[in-house]
Amino acid sequence: MGANQSHRDFLESSDEEEEEGSTSDSIIKTPPSLDDVESKLKALKLKYSSSTITNPNAVKLYLHVGGNTPKAKWVTSEKLTSFSFVKTNSVNDEDENEEEEEEEVRDSENFWVLKVGSKIRSRVSVEMQMKIFSDQRRVDFVAGAVWAMKFFTEEHCKDFVTQFENCLFENTYNVEGNEKNKVKIFGKDFIGWANPEAADDSMWEDAEDSFSKSPSPIRPTHDLREEFEEASNGGIQSLALGALDNSFLVSDNGIQVVKNFAHGIHGKGAFVNFADGYQSKGSSAFVTPKKTLLMKAETNMLLMSPNTGRETFHSTGLHQLDIETGKVVTEWKFGKDGTEITMRDIHNDSKGAQLDPSGSTFLGLDDNRLCRWDMRDRHGIVQDLADSSSTPVLDWAQGHQFSRGTNFQCFATTGDGSIVVGSLDGKIRLYSINSMRQAKTAFPGLGSPITHVDVTFDGKWIVGTTDTYLVIICTIFTDKDGKMKTGFAGRMGNKIAAPRLLKLSPLDSHLAGVNNKFHNAQFSWVTENGKQERHIVATVGKFSVIWNFQQVKDGSHECYRNQQGLKSCYCYRIVLRDDSIVDSRFMHDKFAITDSPEAPLVIATPMKVSSFSISSRR
Repeated sequence: MGANQSHRDFLESSDEEEEEGSTSDSIIKTPPSLDDVESKLKALKLKYSSSTITNPNAVKLYLHVGGNTPKAKWVTSEKLTSFSFVKTNSVNDEDENEEEEEEEVRDSENFWVLKVGSKIRSRVSVEMQMKIFSDQRRVDFVAGAVWAMKFFTEEHCKDFVTQFENCLFENTYNVEGNEKNKVKIFGKDFIGWANPEAADDSMWEDAEDSFSKSPSPIRPTHDLREEFEEASNGGIQSLALGALDNSFLVSDNGIQVVKNFAHGIHGKGAFVNFADGYQSKGSSAFVTPKKTLLMKAETNMLLMSPNTGRETFHSTGLHQLDIETGKVVTEWKFGKDGTEITMRDIHNDSKGAQLDPSGSTFLGLDDNRLCRWDMRDRHGIVQDLADSSSTPVLDWAQGHQFSRGTNFQCFATTGDGSIVVGSLDGKIRLYSINSMRQAKTAFPGLGSPITHVDVTFDGKWIVGTTDTYLVIICTIFTDKDGKMKTGFAGRMGNKIAAPRLLKLSPLDSHLAGVNNKFHNAQFSWVTENGKQERHIVATVGKFSVIWNFQQVKDGSHECYRNQQGLKSCYCYRIVLRDDSIVDSRFMHDKFAITDSPEAPLVIATPMKVSSFSISSRR
């Protein structure tokens, strides 16, 4: 979509009330609601027997057709059908008797499948994007298409949700979804994660009070307007936003320097061509860097490329680029005790560390390692780049190499340098600034790997990215002396708030595409005490999705009414691009102009980068 097209074509306020039978997003036209379809069915004066109404498995089935076109609507698929949960080893609709005869199939290989009439047979999973409307006796979900089931009583609807949650638990953890197993999986301190009604939500309420003092987030009276659009010199791989004068587009063939303005990034500056000297040592093949890190008041950039021949991202070293000269000044190797090791991610020491002109350390993460690297040469020797044997080894300044089982995937830092780490098993661990050996707090996983993690400057809030949802965690607790702390500073005990989930509606999830997943959810960018992050932005396919963080925290928010289980927020804005999005991030808070509630939003696709400013409607 070009800059001349009004954002109203693809943006809708997250504060506006969601219409029944429609979604809260912007690009979907409001289809006829299920009540409209229901009223038409009633006009036909269909008669249901008393046995049908009392049958807890009896439902009406609806199908959404038309996608995001003006003709989008709900249609009746089956006026009367029934659902069932079946444990099987195949999703295919085959003879159940044949399954019973296959005694050699172990029970652990079986899983729960939801069957609805003859049209739906789907493995119970988070990919179904089940959304519950208890007050409407209705559930919406994805199973090859977007479906809705309407129950005859509220009790039947609630019973279905309970059955679905138990089947989901068993499919996820391979144990029955009873109270004993939930305690075993989550632990006594985190039982509120399995039974949110038992959790202490007072911390969310305390946070709402403090958050109300900060500037207001995006409201219906605010516009997102596309200000700038820059074509790239190559396929953009990553976006490195600066908080000072410049930002950087890392592409297949080099780094494009662009200027930072109050309305976004614009105006091409210098271009650093990778062909002028950037390549992995010992290899003539060019390897595009996948990880970048700004340092030394944004005058240097660390570039890390994956080792060739690996299925997952791991690297044995990195290049240090002097942005002012456009030259690689050092190629570093990762090593410990004389042995070469790998890293899968690198990060600044703290939220604002890239602004420190004297910064010489950064953090590293691998599957079972968490450490701090020091670029200062202990021997005071300057590297001779002409001599390939002189590649220096970074100094392992601090850290811990775990024996096994941590499966670290991603990490982030707070303003004071505390560290949050996400893992393959979904666990999120909090490490204090004093020790990387043992986590102060370890939040249990919800069954999905954490692929990206971010944390607020004050360390009170965490957003974890999974393929199908975002998880928001409150780290605040009150210690035995009545002092309020975060889980980075001490063990939280059992007064832990249940997390909240951010999800796409089933329709938006379906429109985003089967293979498109959430990635890189981040808070808006703050590097100063006393300021609050006001939004969360994530990417899925061609969608950049924005949540109002204050609204997410509000326990009385409309989204949370009549929900069962963990509270899930479906109120968001969508910015639609014409190509898959590489990254979408808010610029530094300093670029938020006086009449704007937020800094500009920058969205990068492989061939261009766009900036959206936020201002009051005239």
